Amino acid sequence: MKIVIAGAGEMGSHLARMLSGNGHEITIIDKEQKLLSEVGGLADVLCIEGDSTTFAVLRKASVRRSDLFIAVNHEENDNIVSAMLAKKLGARKSIARIDNNEYLEPNNKEMFIDMGIDYLFYPEKVAAREVINLLGHTSTSEYVDFSSGKLSLVVFRLEPASSLVGQSVEGFDDEQTAPSFRTVAITRGGQTIIPRRGEMYMEGDLIYIIARQDAVREIMELSGRSNIRIKNMMILGGSRIGIRIAMELQDEVNIKLVDYNAEKAYRLAETLERTLIINEDGRNTEAMMEEGLANMDAFVAVTGRSETNILAAMLAKRLGVKKVIAEVENLNYINLAESIGIDTIVNKKLVTASNIFRFTMSTDVQAIKCLTGSDAEVMEFIVKPNSPATKARIRDLELPEDVMIGGIVRGDKVFIAVENTEINAYDRVVVFAMPASVGRVGTYFN
Repeated sequence: MKIVIAGAGEMGSHLARMLSGNGHEITIIDKEQKLLSEVGGLADVLCIEGDSTTFAVLRKASVRRSDLFIAVNHEENDNIVSAMLAKKLGARKSIARIDNNEYLEPNNKEMFIDMGIDYLFYPEKVAAREVINLLGHTSTSEYVDFSSGKLSLVVFRLEPASSLVGQSVEGFDDEQTAPSFRTVAITRGGQTIIPRRGEMYMEGDLIYIIARQDAVREIMELSGRSNIRIKNMMILGGSRIGIRIAMELQDEVNIKLVDYNAEKAYRLAETLERTLIINEDGRNTEAMMEEGLANMDAFVAVTGRSETNILAAMLAKRLGVKKVIAEVENLNYINLAESIGIDTIVNKKLVTASNIFRFTMSTDVQAIKCLTGSDAEVMEFIVKPNSPATKARIRDLELPEDVMIGGIVRGDKVFIAVENTEINAYDRVVVFAMPASVGRVGTYFN
């Protein structure tokens, strides 16, 4: 697939590296030569210096031959203009990053489609939604629903108290009673593995489980941690993510939002009527303790600096806050943040990658989620008639070693996949795959 990316900032460069590793032909456009040089040194891409809102530069990038145009410039208006022009010049699909939730309202989205923009994405809104979802499942690191909640991906780290520690991984054979969940991956020591027969759970493992809806509560108990009800929460950072979280939860939860910028704090106080706004530096340990950090049920650090978020999250953990979430945009810091005990990491690049990656799939993927604690993706497919998956049991499909089918939804029935399971046409199938196989796993269901 030929893909043109407008914008070589953090998000554009991450997309370029991710997509070029999947065999796509990538062209990236930016006004700044320095940014292009950095991307060019990290990924196999064609770099074009210039303004992506001009016809000349878009023609130079051969947009007319592109299968996908992705606009991720810093300026929202640049993204809208360049995506619109790219579609008019011949791009098959054109998508743009935005910073305005108003554009996503149904009637307004139709206007952008009429202008030629196929898809708008707002990373901060999706990231805020992830945080809110996780605050409802406090014993997990990540939680994703598939097939309208009939199947869920539950991710958590095994605490010493977990009954799974020292047990063998199950779910390979048909049992007398159909399994209600299955472990599809384990991250251990920074490496993600697909479990095979004989694999054992170890303390500290980050485990990925596909579960039926009726088994989610049971699985959360297996983590060794109890689910808690959030009554008091502190948010560090009046960022777009922080504001959206506060707006959606302030009627249900007692929220304190801390921001070091006095002018912004005054504006936030006018916008968030039921949230207590505090003008303070989150790096000031004494000030945070005076504001009652130790009494919080949850702490969410979403300033624009990964370092500040990590340090503040460490303080919250040390003071005994039960659920700690930090935005870490520097991908190199994610393993560090997880290793020091931060419960959940949020990263807008990975959120965006999940939104965009499905546009690059040659098969019809219903949903895709790029996971924070792993390089892997979890995907949901609808099985086409006469596809390879319908012609043999799972054990005989010869799936790649780094792919595992977790669950199947067939009408109102939900199955956890085992090796003898047969897949039918029109089943919804949830699949876990490592990067090397993501591009070809869809061929089994198409």
